[in-house]
Amino acid sequence: MGFAENRGEYWRGRYKIAPGKYGTVADEYGKTIRFRTKRAAEKAAAVEEEKVLTAGRATVAPEPERITFGDYASRWYEGQDLAASTMQNYRRHIEEHLLPQFEDAIVSEITKGEIDAWERSERERGYAASSIKTWRGTLHLILADAVDEELRESNPATRRRGRGKRAGRSRSRGPEKVVTSALGVLLIAERAALLSGRDDEFVGVVLKGYTGMRWGEIVGLETEFIRPAAVRVEHQLYELDSGELHRCPPKDDSYRTIDLPGWLSNLLAGQIARAGEKPCDCHGRRYLFSGHAAANGAARRPGAKLADVARAAGVSTGTVSNVLNRPGAVAEATRAVVEKAMADLGYVRAWASGENAAHWRRNGFATWLFHPAVTGWYPKKSPQEARPVPLIAEPWPGIPARGRGAAGRAEASWMPIAPGLTPHGLRHSHKTMMDELRTPPKLMDERMGHEDGSVQARYSHITPEMRRELLRGLTEMWEGALAIRRRMSPGSPVTVLDALLRAGA
Repeated sequence: MGFAENRGEYWRGRYKIAPGKYGTVADEYGKTIRFRTKRAAEKAAAVEEEKVLTAGRATVAPEPERITFGDYASRWYEGQDLAASTMQNYRRHIEEHLLPQFEDAIVSEITKGEIDAWERSERERGYAASSIKTWRGTLHLILADAVDEELRESNPATRRRGRGKRAGRSRSRGPEKVVTSALGVLLIAERAALLSGRDDEFVGVVLKGYTGMRWGEIVGLETEFIRPAAVRVEHQLYELDSGELHRCPPKDDSYRTIDLPGWLSNLLAGQIARAGEKPCDCHGRRYLFSGHAAANGAARRPGAKLADVARAAGVSTGTVSNVLNRPGAVAEATRAVVEKAMADLGYVRAWASGENAAHWRRNGFATWLFHPAVTGWYPKKSPQEARPVPLIAEPWPGIPARGRGAAGRAEASWMPIAPGLTPHGLRHSHKTMMDELRTPPKLMDERMGHEDGSVQARYSHITPEMRRELLRGLTEMWEGALAIRRRMSPGSPVTVLDALLRAGA
């Protein structure tokens, strides 16, 4: 314990610094402090001695918990409480891209070099730079929480700006996004409707191209949110990996009201009438659009199958297919036998049974409707290679041939319109249309569901005249596209487009 030592004219403080060794209380320059009272010297000595004791008791930090990345990532994921779409994306990033590399690595031992090497390997495998950046962001998030839990001292996934790059911004430059024009939207919509055999796809593609709505917002558009001159974006249907369509708020809570030109309001009114009053079985709500393909399990429904008809008629299944798809190629007597067998068995074709899926599926729509409409080719699907859409030439622009031997009966095929265009590319296309019309940024952001937090945006406001000017511009684009399409051919096999063409003529 520190003590006071009398030096005659003053007191000095003394404290123990080691066995048999004592120090004297001094100022910052090492000069002994002279205290006027014994009590003051004792107090100062006690303080200095406590400092010595505290320094001597400095403890060694405990070793961080040794846990593998796989175990920690599982624990981390279970602790999240986010939107179903975000949880699905995190799980996909972890399981498909992070665990194959880091699953058995100790969290505290993962190094920046290992992360950079993983990123290079992902790039060499052909993944897009934007995708790799997203996956590294998820890894950074996980390891940041590991730092907060004191499982490691720093986050090795942090990328120091401007370091470790062979080039500047161009290194992350991706391919140019493909967009199309107003005429392209019209032609793609017509082809999609021809491929599906109904008007729904025509209206859906046009709606996406002229509003910029996201795919999930189109699929999840409920009829109750369609107004005479606008459409309200209140929900979306997000397709999870399990196949479930999850009804949730629009992305980033981008609730909004999108103004519609009169011609587009009329298209939606007609689609509402076609959609009918029946709600879907999965959500119990009336949606504007339904799926174009047979519902899962439709093939297992009770009733006669095509093979049953062939067996009853004593012919091959190919002959039955010909009777259904091109009856002129079958002898009249054989056709009569097959038709009688169908009537006796009560055979109903899958597409005519009304058992279509309740909603569009992203992959089915993009692969078998949108891609062929844009490129004129069906994609590769084993055992078949990619092939042109076989067409019966008349009426223009051609009717897709179906059934057995369709390729052999083809008289024409479609030329590509915008190779590389995706359904999301129609959203980019709409933004480009608004740029061409010199639409104010504030109105574009509102329509697209974006948010600009800049000071300039705070002081900008949308006026009724801005809205009217945009709708006038979109109407002129639509009418111009219709005029060009009418010059190609005055009619269309698509009912709703045929009425528009003939009305304009």
